[in-house]
Amino acid sequence: MNTARIVVLVIALGAGGVAAYLASGYDNKPAAPLPLAEKLPTVEVLVAKSDIQLGQAVKAEDLQWQTWPQSTASSAFIRRDSRPDAQTQIAGSIARVPLMQGEPIREQKLVRADGSGFMAAILPSGMRAVSTEISAETAAGGFILPNDRVDIVLTRRLKNPDGPNNNGSTSGNDLILSEVILTNIRVLAIDQAPKEKEGQNAVVGKTVTLELRPDQITTLSVSRQGGTLTLALRSIADASAADGPEDQAFKQRSSGVNVIRYGVQARQLTSQK
Repeated sequence: MNTARIVVLVIALGAGGVAAYLASGYDNKPAAPLPLAEKLPTVEVLVAKSDIQLGQAVKAEDLQWQTWPQSTASSAFIRRDSRPDAQTQIAGSIARVPLMQGEPIREQKLVRADGSGFMAAILPSGMRAVSTEISAETAAGGFILPNDRVDIVLTRRLKNPDGPNNNGSTSGNDLILSEVILTNIRVLAIDQAPKEKEGQNAVVGKTVTLELRPDQITTLSVSRQGGTLTLALRSIADASAADGPEDQAFKQRSSGVNVIRYGVQARQLTSQK
């Protein structure tokens, strides 16, 4: 055997030995674990589980507890370690501002339904809350409830507009006038009840709070001094529309009043300016 073959054989045997050595797993020791990052202290804070709109009543299922870094948790956040029952305590509150999903809940952004700021929280932008007197006779027998929509009718009596009659009596010459002054008005509250109680289908009160535009406030105020106001309950089928076909016709046509003279009803129109 020549020298070249011997050298090749030796190299091959050496390579095989190295391969066997490596295959034996001697160098396959498990890698040393990486040092763990230091765990930051955390707290659980109450957050919005889903988006909550302005004026929306907050329910317990709209809220959830979420882990939050303690170093960045504001003192205004509601923490589980200090208020474990906050989720149910806050239920029923009204959102003063929109809340995004995952946003921490703050007391300053909510108002209790029985609190002084409740009415302001549920009023849409640009609207006003105005109260007026009612009775069972002028409020559909008490069956008008908060969030219903009504038409407001003004009824007034004109004393003896044509002077005394032949026998000197004046009672028979009185005119009774009635007209619809406002349509599709939302009822905010009856007395101080802003929402229907469970199982309640009638509220007999002395005061109703209505949602009005600024220009409607003047109409209501003047009409209240000129006669008796009656609330006519609208059907739920057409209450959802801000201005139905009948409402548009009411606004576009000439204004008019129903006149009752000697027990006979007639329609008198007055042109709009």
